[in-house]
Amino acid sequence: MSIEPEQTTRRARRGHVPPRHGRQKRGGGVVLPAIAGVLAMGLVLTGGYAAFAFTSLNNGVTKIDAIAPRSNGDDDVDGQAQNILLVGDDHRPDNATPEQMAELSTTSDGGATNTDTMIVLHINADGSQATMISFPRDSYVDIPGVGKGKLNSAFYYGTLNGGGDTGGAKLLIQTIQDLSGLTIDHYVRVSLLGFYQVVKELGPVEVCLNNAVDDPYSGVDLPAGTSQLDAKQALSFVRQRHGLPNGDLDRNVRQQYFLSQEARKVLSAGTLLNPIKMNAILSAVGGSIQTDTDLVSLATQMRNLRPGNIQSATIPTLGTPTITVNGSPLSIVQVDTVGLPAFVQGLVGAPEQYTKATAAQPAATSVTVLNGSGVTGAAGAATANLTARGFQAGAPGSSETTKTTQVQYPAGQEAQAKAVAAVVPGAVAVRSTTVTGVTLVLGSDGKTVTAPAPAGDASSAPADGSTGSGASEPAQPSKSSEPKPSSTDVKSYGKEGVCIN
Repeated sequence: MSIEPEQTTRRARRGHVPPRHGRQKRGGGVVLPAIAGVLAMGLVLTGGYAAFAFTSLNNGVTKIDAIAPRSNGDDDVDGQAQNILLVGDDHRPDNATPEQMAELSTTSDGGATNTDTMIVLHINADGSQATMISFPRDSYVDIPGVGKGKLNSAFYYGTLNGGGDTGGAKLLIQTIQDLSGLTIDHYVRVSLLGFYQVVKELGPVEVCLNNAVDDPYSGVDLPAGTSQLDAKQALSFVRQRHGLPNGDLDRNVRQQYFLSQEARKVLSAGTLLNPIKMNAILSAVGGSIQTDTDLVSLATQMRNLRPGNIQSATIPTLGTPTITVNGSPLSIVQVDTVGLPAFVQGLVGAPEQYTKATAAQPAATSVTVLNGSGVTGAAGAATANLTARGFQAGAPGSSETTKTTQVQYPAGQEAQAKAVAAVVPGAVAVRSTTVTGVTLVLGSDGKTVTAPAPAGDASSAPADGSTGSGASEPAQPSKSSEPKPSSTDVKSYGKEGVCIN
């Protein structure tokens, strides 16, 4: 089943229709300054302002029950690390005045229910490193209980039938968890007005562009080189998607970059040592947020972060095609759903059970090969090589297209997965709930099973150090040698002088 939201007004279908010139000032990126504000809170807690900051930050925060209770047996692939789903949308706070809405070049019309910005902020266990993982709003995904739809509509569907904001948050969280394999620990939603107020209090933020840009849809009009953005210009900057080569994908870059530059400003001495400005920023953050927890707890987790330790990534995609849904064209972002769990694991690290496992013998390992590479016969060739190496290989099959070659395995079969990964150099081993046995999925990256060495030919010995006959165990790669996303996938914008296109 494939469904899109059915609402009576065009504004309610935002994200599914092109923007109109009279309504171009919409959400998209409103969550970013709030993240920077929470980062500032983490530093405030290291000084003598804790009680003062607690009051400022939590004033006006709306608590919602967004995170479902978990039992001790629930699977959490990244252990003590924290995953915070940060959501920015176009909803209008009840206390927003017509004058405030006019400042944003919009009106108090209720906004839209769909979510424009969705970022999972992954913070490692000691709080010293973080990765912002962006999920494009037009990602065409499976929404539980609904069917196929754009990711930005999941929140809307959750609000139906009395679900309200809590139902919307829960369905969006479940959708992202199912898609990525991550467990969401906390939820933060920020309004359009909140974005504007935080940037207004913070003061101009410097950005740098490699090329001039003039986009009437978002209202951004900036020269090449550096510019100081006020709140209104910042809102246009993070909304831009028209005039960019990859539309919503490039808008994610805008958002990641702006947050990094804003974090630099928030963490500067001129901001942190100015109690009046800090009070105004923290009050603006607190008054524009819905969350499942108190923000001081989140800030404490981030107290060791610095801009240079925050990297950015966007989930892997396969293009931006236009498809037909219910007889109408729909522009989407096609997610590499098969490769996404491997990408996420490359960011957060392999589960402890896998890194500690000892590789099984090939004869004790059953494996099935699926072809997601697009190369005819690739699965059959890999299956033959596995059989020649002594593995118990099933009949080859096909998979959805993916970029990344991976060894998928269910919990409890880490040793068998490690044996297969050792003979497929560069493959990523990924724990999965969708397979019942070890499954090698071949991707378009060209990685496959290395052929066994001919008898007596030491020069063709496998790179993993095994004999190829099953007489000795494959070498066990250390966690540090696990394949990581390439440098083209992960960016760090926290350093001074960085410019973007």
